[in-house]
Amino acid sequence: MDQKNGSSLTGFILLGFSDRPQLERVLFVVLLIFYLLTLLGNTSIIALSRLDPHLQTPMYFFLSNLSFLDLCYTTSTVPQLLVHLRGADKSVSFAVCVAQLFVYLRLGGTECFLLGVMAFDHYAAICMPLHFTVIMRPRLCALMASASWLIGFVNSSLQMVLPFLVPLCGRNKIDHFFCEVTPLLKLACVDTTVNESELFSVSVIIVLILMAVITFSYVQIVRAMLRIKSVLGQRKAFGTCGSHLTVVSLFYGTGIYIYLQPSNNYSQDQGNFISLFYTIVTPMVNPFIYTLRNKDVTGAMRKVCVGAMTPDD
Repeated sequence: MDQKNGSSLTGFILLGFSDRPQLERVLFVVLLIFYLLTLLGNTSIIALSRLDPHLQTPMYFFLSNLSFLDLCYTTSTVPQLLVHLRGADKSVSFAVCVAQLFVYLRLGGTECFLLGVMAFDHYAAICMPLHFTVIMRPRLCALMASASWLIGFVNSSLQMVLPFLVPLCGRNKIDHFFCEVTPLLKLACVDTTVNESELFSVSVIIVLILMAVITFSYVQIVRAMLRIKSVLGQRKAFGTCGSHLTVVSLFYGTGIYIYLQPSNNYSQDQGNFISLFYTIVTPMVNPFIYTLRNKDVTGAMRKVCVGAMTPDD
């Protein structure tokens, strides 16, 4: 490796919120609570989907994948952040930084595509109810979920190369609380306009394709919902689709704010707080968004709790 990149051999320093020592103490408590809630909520979704036969449907299969993604997504950044918030040492090794960037990009890309797949699942369930079981066969569901993971892997493999192709000239202080592409590119001592343009173009293409799929699905869903004569049926369809749209809005909204705005308008300090939102808040609230008004899940929870409290004969 070139001598100019020598700093990357030993590691990096994650500045994070080190310029606000009082805020670090508050963040530690808040993020620890949020992280525990994230573990509890998403683990519960996965467990219930496995235990209750009524939840072994395409919708809950994809929701379990989303919960697993959120668990891994949060765990890839938050535990390290909690350690840094409580200690003076903010360093991270080169290997850990590369691994974190790869996992973060892979999971983020996978979630983008999985949310699109879930929109198609809702479209098939509401717009083609008589053919739903034929269309959304278990094999097809597994294939669509696997494709999301594979595309996330390819996307992360391409994007993570960019920051490590440029010379760093001894710079190793990352103005972020985890290893991320944009802050890493800012360490470069050369012009990275081309690299940033490539990253921006790929992100725009992916977002446009997925938003087109989601928009098409929900245009058709709205038309189908308007034809449903039963008020109860309309409410159930609206509740399911409303939950998914809320999750999509939270995930895509924060992602677009971070990645799809001009670099001259980007504030890293503001970006750190927005990153906190989509790395910990969104994964924490996703299970609650899907379960608060979902009678299937709340019913499954009651059955599991009653079964756990009932002594064996």
